[in-house]
Amino acid sequence: MSKITFLGAGSTIFAKNVLGDCMMTPSLQGFELALFDIDMQRLKDSEQILNNLKKTMGSTCVIKTYSDRKEALRGAKYVVNAIQVGGYDPCTITDFEIPKKYGLRQTIADTVGIGGIFRNLRTIPVMLDFAADVREVCPDAWFFNYTNPMAVLTNVMNTYGGVRTVGLCHSVQGCVSGLFDVLGMENEGIQAKIAGINHMAWLLEVTKDGKDLYPEIKRRAVEKQKEKHHDMVRLEMMLKFGYYITESSEHNAEYHPYFIKRSYPELIERFNIPLDEYPRRCVEQIKGWEGMREQLMNSQDLEHTRSEEYASFIFEAMETNQPFKIGGNVMNNGLITNLPKEACVEVPCLVDSSGVNPTYIGDLPPQCAALNRTNINTQLLTIEAAITRKKEHIYHAAMLDPHTSAELSLDDIVSMCDDLIEAHGDWLPKFA
Repeated sequence: MSKITFLGAGSTIFAKNVLGDCMMTPSLQGFELALFDIDMQRLKDSEQILNNLKKTMGSTCVIKTYSDRKEALRGAKYVVNAIQVGGYDPCTITDFEIPKKYGLRQTIADTVGIGGIFRNLRTIPVMLDFAADVREVCPDAWFFNYTNPMAVLTNVMNTYGGVRTVGLCHSVQGCVSGLFDVLGMENEGIQAKIAGINHMAWLLEVTKDGKDLYPEIKRRAVEKQKEKHHDMVRLEMMLKFGYYITESSEHNAEYHPYFIKRSYPELIERFNIPLDEYPRRCVEQIKGWEGMREQLMNSQDLEHTRSEEYASFIFEAMETNQPFKIGGNVMNNGLITNLPKEACVEVPCLVDSSGVNPTYIGDLPPQCAALNRTNINTQLLTIEAAITRKKEHIYHAAMLDPHTSAELSLDDIVSMCDDLIEAHGDWLPKFA
């Protein structure tokens, strides 16, 4: 029996979406859906909800839970990773509250920035443990990573984990439709080309019937910026740098040195930037889960519509040899020629029975590549810190982060990193 293993299956709603998609895919019938999580209650919840869904759908997939990670992985053909190390409490709280004492404010803190660095440092050792298990019990598996920080973790799994890993993110799928919704444009029949790095990939081309739509997009964006809306940062970046970015404005506000500034507090209001957005979302989700849990656990007619998540479409393409195009995070083996070869990049990929095949992009527009490199610098130094266990590279990563370095002195950056290391305690490995 072929097997799809889901690591972090206690992420119940996400597991329901991805594995619900698999249960309604004809070529995946009969697969074992192996669930693993360290939270046994959440694991049981996911098992029951998926069984409720299976009953409604009449799927022949077999749902099985595991308390032993290696056994969950044994013989897997595909592995989906959706873990979060340290959770909201204590680790996300720590990532926000200690920088705040230094006057450094964040919105999401899951990609780069000081929050992204420390999320990486506590997650990389766990991911490398996964990689050791995969090499031992399912060495031919494809590993699909949904966990942030996407670029760094996918890079580590490929470079140091020895596992065929592709990073999957929602931001490429929603990029064009989100932009067109904001601007009140019709998005049927659009052709788009997107490439860069995760959360900062660029809408390089957007056409309809061969006509370039960027002039009209920019004309509308100028007008749209005269009113308050949720996507002001991205439209401002597009108007200044020429191209629209895949990930949301609340994310991009903290990827650059231009928007969250103590010396210009009016920018927060002007660009409608939601500081501390991720902790707010976490609190709301925790509050809402209990009511949702009861409904999902007790439902005897649970329904599911296939989501836009890439996973089931990838598995289907590999099983049937019917090609499917994704935006995938892969190593930059000459794909984007003006970004470092050591970087993980996000590019169009064609999936079929031969696997995930990235496409060549060539040079990005120079200003786009330059902005990507500011984030890649911090990503690569974070990896250096995680692999060498040298504290100095944590400092280097933070010193080169665009937002952190725009706000804090070198001494304050070192002091803040030391405070974060101490506060995280055993969630981090020991650094020399």
